[in-house]
Amino acid sequence: MTRHIQWLLEMNVRDDDIEAVEQLVDEMVEATRANEPGALIYEYYLSEDRRRCSVVERYADSAAVMEHLKNFEEHFAERFFALFEPSVFRVYGPANEDVRNALGSLGATFDIGVGGFIR
Repeated sequence: MTRHIQWLLEMNVRDDDIEAVEQLVDEMVEATRANEPGALIYEYYLSEDRRRCSVVERYADSAAVMEHLKNFEEHFAERFFALFEPSVFRVYGPANEDVRNALGSLGATFDIGVGGFIR
């Protein structure tokens, strides 16, 4: 097993302003790519009817998660939660106490790895 922390976040899109959703996602993706080397996977998906959004994220370790959360809170959280309503937030991997506290406050549930590999 690895030290990677990953999650699946499923959300409802709060209104029909898909332009605002796409603009925010573009900004977040670019900022994460440019400033967070510990972010290994950062992908957003919209349902065909554009009413649901899924996010898949993977980080090198708990420190990389905390760096991401700091940047998210400083630059994007207010707009993010105005556009999205989280419905499912599953976190996978050996999240430390800081990550558990931070993500738990957002409604995350946590699963620990019991086997597997990454190629």
